[in-house]
Amino acid sequence: MPLLKRTTFPLLETPENLDPNEKVFQIRFTKEIFRDYQEYLNRLNLYRQKVWTCEVSGKSNLTYEEALVCEKQAAVKAQQLPKELIAPVLRMIQQYRTLSFTDLLEKVYSSLQLDPFEGLELHAKKDGSEAACKILKVIGSGSTKSCEVGWLDQDNAVVNTSLVKADDLIRKKAPASRNTLKIFIRDSTSKRYPWIVNADLAKKYGIEIEPPEDIMNGEGLYQGMKRFANGEVASKKLKKDEKLVELPVKYPIDDLLVKPATDDPVLSKRPPLSRDFRVPIDSVGDLLMVWDFCLSFGRLLCLSPFSLSDLENAICNKESNLILVVEIHAALFHLLIKDEGEYFTFLLNKKKILKVTLVTWAEYLCNFLEMIRKEEFSSKVSTIRRGHYGLLDTGLKLKVLRELVEEAITTSAVREKLNEWIDQQQALAAAKREDARKNREEQKLNMEGVPENGRNYTDTMQNDKECPRNQRGGKEEKDLNILLSSKTGDGKTFLRRHLETEIEQQSVRSSHLGKDKLYNRYWFFRCEGRLFVESADSKDWGYYSTKEELDALLGSFNIKGLRERALKRQLEKSYDKISNALEKRSKDDKRKTLLEEVDLRRSTRVHAQPKEDDPSMSFLKYINKWKQK
Repeated sequence: MPLLKRTTFPLLETPENLDPNEKVFQIRFTKEIFRDYQEYLNRLNLYRQKVWTCEVSGKSNLTYEEALVCEKQAAVKAQQLPKELIAPVLRMIQQYRTLSFTDLLEKVYSSLQLDPFEGLELHAKKDGSEAACKILKVIGSGSTKSCEVGWLDQDNAVVNTSLVKADDLIRKKAPASRNTLKIFIRDSTSKRYPWIVNADLAKKYGIEIEPPEDIMNGEGLYQGMKRFANGEVASKKLKKDEKLVELPVKYPIDDLLVKPATDDPVLSKRPPLSRDFRVPIDSVGDLLMVWDFCLSFGRLLCLSPFSLSDLENAICNKESNLILVVEIHAALFHLLIKDEGEYFTFLLNKKKILKVTLVTWAEYLCNFLEMIRKEEFSSKVSTIRRGHYGLLDTGLKLKVLRELVEEAITTSAVREKLNEWIDQQQALAAAKREDARKNREEQKLNMEGVPENGRNYTDTMQNDKECPRNQRGGKEEKDLNILLSSKTGDGKTFLRRHLETEIEQQSVRSSHLGKDKLYNRYWFFRCEGRLFVESADSKDWGYYSTKEELDALLGSFNIKGLRERALKRQLEKSYDKISNALEKRSKDDKRKTLLEEVDLRRSTRVHAQPKEDDPSMSFLKYINKWKQK
């Protein structure tokens, strides 16, 4: 059942002595019955508020009915956990039942990656090569652990068995994703400390569900939850002269709880969003995801950059062999084949020639769709195979590309690149902290005039000509030091700034800037002069494209709310970068409009602009300059 404020919300029981002919009011999705119309409206309005949480997936900011649908969908996803994993996962849940949910999830996920168990299908070394196998029995423990495995043929049938050391087992990918495990744990437990496996599952798999003795005695885990020694209950109200007096509110608080006050500053009206996308509005998220991935990992994919507009126009085009579309698919297929993962194995079993070309790319796409086995794609394989990819629905094209990107993210090459960027960011952060520490120490010495190395501050200033790199605290001296360090052999500051720019251009991943009071997420992507806004349910998108809209947006945030306060700070922090991008886009749009008007007025004989000069058709000129030869 959906949760309200993370706790179970009980439904009302059917009124007593209900006459079959009596006129009542019933809520459709809960079947609750009311005699009083106002009570019915109050309860219905509560269900329509986005304050509910899906009990299974933990997704919040939903209406009651949305949470019910989410629970049904999450329950289906929970059943996607392979059968051979259910028993080991349930045992680990009981073993680590006193951990927090995050720690429990990480413990289960890491154990599945490291420990062998019966029923797991993976690869192992056989006669100097790798072969698919299934663990039939785990023998021994620790460093001497070995497994009896059954070798699998192309139909996943066991043909023979042998004994293999645990160290010789090879795992190409995790047995289950974190998201699948997260949903399964929530669906199969009581959702509270300690994590108790549901009785029916415990009985089916023979798992002990009795909680530890210290918890039964009210000690240990729950001891820290007693906030008041004398049993007092926390409350936001005080009793004074037998009247309840509300305590003053301490801001910031949750945005939906903020109440207007007479001394509040006047907020500007939030500007309306532009929604002139060519792709379906609920597919904009997929479009941005695919474009941002190709832009961020372009060097790894050997795919030169292209604009978001070019991708949008190419996807909406009805031609089947557009160069941009083909190059994106081919780059992703090359990455998956090079990784030698599931897709590579699938192609080998089909005895395909591993060379993606303008002619064969559609066949590789059909093979990928056959591999992932999703019903919404299966019916379109024959259409693609006949050479009619361009006739597919635009939203479906983007869903296919999203599946390809999600598969590409799991490859070892992408993960290595991510680790490299993370290491660079950590090194840069450490260097900046060290610089800040040294600057604080030098400023403190300069302000106090404390002698340093046998010289006082005055002596240091007098000897600046002999040692120009000494820090003197002023802006002019600081700029001089930066210039000198970049021109002499000591280029640490210059290199650090260069590294910071590089890391900003090659961000590890795009993340939203924050959320407003209605939980709408705000996104800004480099190389795209728009500020995107995503609705809480990810089904609606819009954007702001001018500096005036950005200024009006900043003036509309109420900083008494936690979310809008944090969002405004983040936008102000990135204001120069965002506003410059918006202004550049506005100037480019005006320039294109003027050029179009000049071309159209140039001759009365020209009734339409030539196709190759139309900015919306620039995707036709795309050339992959980074393509591997």
